[in-house]
Amino acid sequence: MKNDRALQMLSIAQRAGKVASGEFMTETSVKEGKSHLVIIAGDASDNTKKKFTDMCAFRKVPILILSDRDGLGHAIGKDFRSSLSVNDEGLAAEIRRKATEVV
Repeated sequence: MKNDRALQMLSIAQRAGKVASGEFMTETSVKEGKSHLVIIAGDASDNTKKKFTDMCAFRKVPILILSDRDGLGHAIGKDFRSSLSVNDEGLAAEIRRKATEVV
């Protein structure tokens, strides 16, 4: 399944130290221009989705709706996460290729 492969790539990105997780760290990465992809959990709040959709549109950062909070957290070896930033261009591109739902 494509989403499983995207989550596997996310795990690789985490091990490479190229993932910022949690709302504050994701927002910081986007605002500092480090983010090449923002991933939001499908079950994140509407407020969180709107906040990051607007922020990423303004800064021209691709955004992806993927898995759920537990799935995102599990992929990076942490508790549940609503938002993540991938801070490596190559890894971000590969995750986007393997994912199914791009906003």
